[in-house]
Amino acid sequence: MTKDQKDNLFSLIKSLTKSEKRQFKLYVGRLGVNSDSKFLKLFNLLDKSKTYNEAAIIKSGIVKKRQLANVKAHLYKQVLISLKLNPSHQNVRLQIREQLDFASILYHKGLYKQSLKILDKAKELAIANEEKNSAFEIVELEKVIESQYITRSISTRADELTVQAKELSSLNMIASKLSNLSLQLYSTILKTGYIRNEEEANMVTNYFNKRLPKVKIEDLGFREKLWLYKANLWQSFLLQDFLSCYKYASKWVDLFYQNPSMINLNPVFFLKGNNYLLEALFFIGNKPKFLEKFTEFELTVNKANFPKDENVASLVFLYTNFHSINQHFIDGSFEEGLDLIPKIEKALIPFNNRIDPHHKMIFYYKFASLHFGAGNNKACIKYLDKIISNKSLSMREDLLCFSRVLNLVAHYEAGLDYHLDTLLRSTYKFLIKMNDLHEVQKEMIKFIRGLQYIYPHDLKNAFIELHKTLKTFEEHPYERRAFLYLDIISWLESKIENKPVAEIIRIKYLSKNS
Repeated sequence: MTKDQKDNLFSLIKSLTKSEKRQFKLYVGRLGVNSDSKFLKLFNLLDKSKTYNEAAIIKSGIVKKRQLANVKAHLYKQVLISLKLNPSHQNVRLQIREQLDFASILYHKGLYKQSLKILDKAKELAIANEEKNSAFEIVELEKVIESQYITRSISTRADELTVQAKELSSLNMIASKLSNLSLQLYSTILKTGYIRNEEEANMVTNYFNKRLPKVKIEDLGFREKLWLYKANLWQSFLLQDFLSCYKYASKWVDLFYQNPSMINLNPVFFLKGNNYLLEALFFIGNKPKFLEKFTEFELTVNKANFPKDENVASLVFLYTNFHSINQHFIDGSFEEGLDLIPKIEKALIPFNNRIDPHHKMIFYYKFASLHFGAGNNKACIKYLDKIISNKSLSMREDLLCFSRVLNLVAHYEAGLDYHLDTLLRSTYKFLIKMNDLHEVQKEMIKFIRGLQYIYPHDLKNAFIELHKTLKTFEEHPYERRAFLYLDIISWLESKIENKPVAEIIRIKYLSKNS
């Protein structure tokens, strides 16, 4: 079976809503000459096609093979222009850019006064909405125009523009340094997950301190504060300091609620901030606060005035469903959480092309963990196999690692002993290749490997010994991350006390929060 061809133009056309397609046809139809054009015929053909097939396009006779690249490029451009004109895609950034374009046209026509008037309004709009890069660009054009449009106030005006340019440049530099630092730390999280030893902890801390600009919080605007909180959050996550994660994620989210207009202008950052706030509360295990913040999040994103574009809709779907599942891990209500799996799988279908493979694998791991907690080990194995057999997944090595460890435990629990030797060898090989063989994983694999030599009546003592060993790692700064993915301690206690793992976790939760 041949793999479907991927094409940017085809993907763009398939992403259009009915109203966007209608607007495109109205836009190109404004000139009668376009009604029979090649690019419009190509649009209609691709719109009706289920897959992109270049041979079928050529066969249709709409365009010759040598013309296809140019026609596709022209159509792509026309679709983007049409989308730009669509009211649903109009925002402050586009308005500022449009005003800057108008001012540039007027300047080149020698209409300096008119150009300056437009720039002044655009600059106010940019500064009010924290678009300081655009504001700096506007000031620079103002300086060029003022040097040619001579007025009696030129000296005062020059001083004013110079000071403004300096202030904006300084804030843009701070934002750039903070965003660079934030991006590098975030990249590290995606690639390797949490830090694994003291050497990595020192490396992250030194990297952070060396690149963190010295700032006074009162001198910063919304944008600079946002990047500052982000950078601190990523460092806290890498170091597994979840109380600090909660602190900076709270600052991040509160910053938006203190500046409500920024929610509509930067909905993606608002959503991500809430995601990390809920994730921090999940790791801390504070379910009442988790539910409070989750409810607040859902109320906000379901408001009529909350942005509804495809990117935002995908993130709302991801974060709402991730945390709908996570709440059941906090207190061990796995059986209750199982009802979510078929609903989420069904809802995933329309988002298939908008959610990347990495996030799909996270869903599978969460589904597997829910089934494991509920005692459905074969169902757990089914979802883990989707992760382990995905050879193209290169992100989140820690996710891959713990999927394999959980797979070993689930096979043991399911009584599938005949698979264990093969699984042990492949897991060892994988972990050694990753250079990620932690003490918790070593002890787990060693234990499962030795199960075949333990008599049934000695099994409970073996569980007790392993529990005692792993307990020493529960609060270890670098080993404890194993328990964030798989609560091995509770599983062992369930074997020792002969109780379901969900009951053990529930008892612990109630004891902790009594």
